Amino acid sequence: MEFKGLMCGFRRAAISSFPLVEDAPRFPQARRRVTRMVYRPKGRRFYLVDFRFHGKRILKRTKVAHIDDARAIESAIRTELERGNYGILKPKPMPSLAEFLKGDFLPFVESRFRQSKPNTAIYYQRGAKMLLASPLASMKLDAVTDRESAQFVAANPDWKPAYVNKALRTLRRALNLAQEWGKLNRQPKITLAKGEHQRDRVLSREEADAYLAACPQPWKDAATVILGTGMRPGECCALRWEHVLMGADSGLIQVAEGKSKAARRLLPMVPDVLNVMRARHGAQGCLKEGWVFPSNARSGHLGWFGYRNQHVRALRSIAQGHKADPSRPTVARFEPYCLRHTALTWIAPHTDAFTLAKIAGHSSITMTLKYIHPQAEAVEMAFRQMAEGVPTK
Repeated sequence: MEFKGLMCGFRRAAISSFPLVEDAPRFPQARRRVTRMVYRPKGRRFYLVDFRFHGKRILKRTKVAHIDDARAIESAIRTELERGNYGILKPKPMPSLAEFLKGDFLPFVESRFRQSKPNTAIYYQRGAKMLLASPLASMKLDAVTDRESAQFVAANPDWKPAYVNKALRTLRRALNLAQEWGKLNRQPKITLAKGEHQRDRVLSREEADAYLAACPQPWKDAATVILGTGMRPGECCALRWEHVLMGADSGLIQVAEGKSKAARRLLPMVPDVLNVMRARHGAQGCLKEGWVFPSNARSGHLGWFGYRNQHVRALRSIAQGHKADPSRPTVARFEPYCLRHTALTWIAPHTDAFTLAKIAGHSSITMTLKYIHPQAEAVEMAFRQMAEGVPTK
């Protein structure tokens, strides 16, 4: 009995002296001699626990990304098994999509975006509502794949692609969080519906002039402000006179609220914007407070439905005028948000990316890069200036 205990102790000491799994690439012999207990598969984020207990292989996913945490979990599993608690090996039941959205995703959205990005919170909440009303809600998380998302699109043929993609983007974000929080082993690919109108078109100066000439009020003035400042349409329509400062030859617009903290910014007025604001201020009796673009909407100011209808009327008027007289300019269909994209693209050649991000109210420089379109001449000039500054041998 003593000899047997001595041999067991020697065997444990010998095994513990072998290289760890983390050292296996440096010690090829460790691949053959060591039974891996804690390791991370290639390309995976989390560690696995792999050992034998009473002749039975125990393989569990730890859901941790640090080896020390994984070893602590392995030790806890061994301790529970020694105590006879075999229930620790039973996998937790997979929640349905509805359970995950209500219990995890929506509370996360409320706490994460309600104060910093309220529009983002509303977007995900509406997308979750669409998912909860669909057959996807009753499915288990690991059963939701790109096939089911395609069926969701096919089941709603009357919905616009942008409306469908609101639910699909919400589903994609929810499944991404489910994987991050250890409820899914991997995130399935979710393909968005095709046909969504893009908002990255840049108008030419001639198109912008023709469009503004056809716009009815008050959208004409709002569009002029957007083209002159690069503001979001929602920010422009919600302007108040308390946040507008006009001097003799210049003026400032303060964006007090926005989709993020970075959206709160101070923008100078170009002459066209200053003239529009002065005219509106005088027409409203030189108010010190109140909406710059008031309307009969519930919000009290010009809203999405209001300026959207006036935008469509302007494009229809341009198309009818061109049909009656082909010599008149024409403007292809675009989204109102393209006015902001156009303004920022016009400003981009005259400043650096970080200043442009400040003007646009972006919290990430990555969003600003799509407004920078370097031309071939600009690239050639950059290399020419570099060559002029570097002495040649």
